[in-house]
Amino acid sequence: MEEQNRDVAKRSKLYVVKGILKSRIVLIVALAAAAVTCFFVPPDAGYADYFDLDTLSCLFCTLAVVSALKRRRFFEWLAVKIVTAFGNMRRVTFALVFVTYFGSMIMANDMALITFLPLGWLVLSSCGKTKYTAFIFVMQNVAANLGGMLTPFGNPQNLYLYSFFDIGAGEFFAIMAVPFAVAFLLIAGTCFVVKPEPIVLQTHPEPAPPLWRTIVYFVLFALSVMIVFRVFPYYVGLIVVTVALLILEPKCFLRVDYGLLLTFCAFFVFSGNLARISAVRDWLASLVALSPLLVGTATCQVISNVPSAVLLSRFTADYRHLLIAVNIGGLGTPISSLASLITLGEYRKREPGKTLRYLGLFSLINFSYLAALIGSSYLSDLIF
Repeated sequence: MEEQNRDVAKRSKLYVVKGILKSRIVLIVALAAAAVTCFFVPPDAGYADYFDLDTLSCLFCTLAVVSALKRRRFFEWLAVKIVTAFGNMRRVTFALVFVTYFGSMIMANDMALITFLPLGWLVLSSCGKTKYTAFIFVMQNVAANLGGMLTPFGNPQNLYLYSFFDIGAGEFFAIMAVPFAVAFLLIAGTCFVVKPEPIVLQTHPEPAPPLWRTIVYFVLFALSVMIVFRVFPYYVGLIVVTVALLILEPKCFLRVDYGLLLTFCAFFVFSGNLARISAVRDWLASLVALSPLLVGTATCQVISNVPSAVLLSRFTADYRHLLIAVNIGGLGTPISSLASLITLGEYRKREPGKTLRYLGLFSLINFSYLAALIGSSYLSDLIF
């Protein structure tokens, strides 16, 4: 009996370790890639220049505020409101997809998905429509990647390029206006495939979260966003948000996704080191010169959009096409965007054993949108 108990305990530990490895596969790959490049570029003082502290500070503050809102069950309350207000499945689909689309403009695509994917699941489970989970999750993922491209803080790669090339806010919006408008039409058209079947709430209503806390947390969220616009130095926002949450909601820091922050740090090291390897630098410079749009989009499919932005920015002055490329390039393969991997992980957690079905739908929608957006970008160049 004692030996059986030891075997059970051993299997249980292996299961936990396996679960951790699966949930952190992106972080593990990022750390491994960064470690490999460290053999070619040994750590030195130059590593300090790799890290974009504005991006990391904004990311941390946003994660902390969202965690605080989750502790107050704000999103469960919002899910019930959505079901009762919109009345049928098509309207609910529009609500979930477009709250993610517009939310990503403010809180960044990764944060929008961390926030609204659980909301999507809560809405679907509260009205007994979990059969739509794959479609809703794919559309929320697409909406987060494409909605966030309109603002400098909407996607993490935007934060970096906006700062690296010192792009003006007006110019940034002008560059991204056409792909943003095309994306809006594509997403709206796709959501219409959902039938307007009636839905009924199947859970008890959630009590409203404390109003004053909710207001304070949204003010802190706004302060986090202001870091990107350089309204004040990043450390001011970081200190204010951290101190306020330590007083009001100290346990929220236990639920912050520090692995996501570490993943970004690893990506910064990986791309920074590659840019210092002369053979890689020369090859990439000649390649990007052919077409920043196509090369940028293709690179995203292999190493994701954030490291692509950091890496390729060192080899081209054509930030207009690079900016478009690393935004629409978040579509395509599941590894083209960290946001897509977040969505895949969330879906596997909610619907185990249905991953292949999800990936088939994901690929169909993503590559169709990607082709349409590349085509519209070239057409826009011809017209304007």
